[in-house]
Amino acid sequence: MSFLALVQDTITKDNVMGTPHDGGNFVTELLAKIRPEWLPEWMFILTAVGIAVGFIVAMVSVIAMWSVWMERKVSGHIQCRYGPMYAGGWHGWAQTLADGVKLLLKEDMIPKGADRALFWLAPAIVLAGIFGALAAMPLSYDWYFARMDLGVFTILALGSTTTIGVVMAGWASNSKWSLYGAMREAAQVVAYEIPLGVSLLCPLMTLGTFSLLDASREQATLFGWDCGMGWAVFTNPFNMAAFVIFWIAALAETKRAPFDLPEAESELVAGFLTEYSGIRWSFFFMEEYAAMFLMSVVGAVFFFGGFETPLTALMRAADLEGGVLYNLVCFGTLVLKAFAGVFLMMWLRWTLPRVRIDQVMTMGYKYLTPLALLCVLLTAVWEYVRYLVVG
Repeated sequence: MSFLALVQDTITKDNVMGTPHDGGNFVTELLAKIRPEWLPEWMFILTAVGIAVGFIVAMVSVIAMWSVWMERKVSGHIQCRYGPMYAGGWHGWAQTLADGVKLLLKEDMIPKGADRALFWLAPAIVLAGIFGALAAMPLSYDWYFARMDLGVFTILALGSTTTIGVVMAGWASNSKWSLYGAMREAAQVVAYEIPLGVSLLCPLMTLGTFSLLDASREQATLFGWDCGMGWAVFTNPFNMAAFVIFWIAALAETKRAPFDLPEAESELVAGFLTEYSGIRWSFFFMEEYAAMFLMSVVGAVFFFGGFETPLTALMRAADLEGGVLYNLVCFGTLVLKAFAGVFLMMWLRWTLPRVRIDQVMTMGYKYLTPLALLCVLLTAVWEYVRYLVVG
């Protein structure tokens, strides 16, 4: 649906007075089939919430463990070395597990003079923000925690709350290095959330939806042919430029090099992480890798087809849509696209040098934001012309 058609549909009486999509998720649907008659409604809801939260926690843990191992291997090959090779056997696959055990056993130290309550609370807030944002991410067309018409808005809103935890960690540590890193994070997020959100308006206008599920479905057809390649970057020439801006802003949002100024070990010891140790220290990196994955999912869904590939189109043609195999293929497609984005982030980290903080601010405010606004204007003109020509 084009942007103008979306606006026209939105201002109609039926759409204004209509109701949003019904909620629900695959967890409640599965539990409903095995629910005993005597189980009260409140216990059923709590059980479903507990299972969903446990699934998200497990998903974040797996993403973090795999990403840490992957980054070590990627950095190793970029630097002409092997990376982990011994722990667990094949290519050191158990190295991250060994690190996790080590971090659990390390002493949890709190600096003298620190605000103990805020020091404890900061990692929890960071993780809570990314957990909430991941809840808005669909796993396939039929598997999701909640169907949200404002899915990308929810992800960006909840994902930005992790900055509160970072600032809290820097302030509570009673260390000037931690505080400097936290203030850098606050300034950096403010500078780059603007081009991040504005650049996403381009595919939103092209696809006509904030929903990740609907955005993926809109990219199934190209010129009316269900080939799974109607990706936003192919249907509007300005979406690729918007993606480059989005990707640069996502690097800054996730504190990845060359925008890792909040940590900057060459300047600030370890930034806001300086006074943290043990498992609390690892929570911040779990959030970082989960955020990298989530930003890659958003980029994959709104620019590169989401669940859609020629394979999903062939499965629809074979009348396999809606089955378990179809949903597994959709899930695998999204995960592969997301980890391709994670790999790109790692590649950039081990290739580009860190920039200065003034250069970071200059790029965000003076260059990326105006370029993102220009992309929005050109995308709107393109969609308007396409609407007049195609209808």
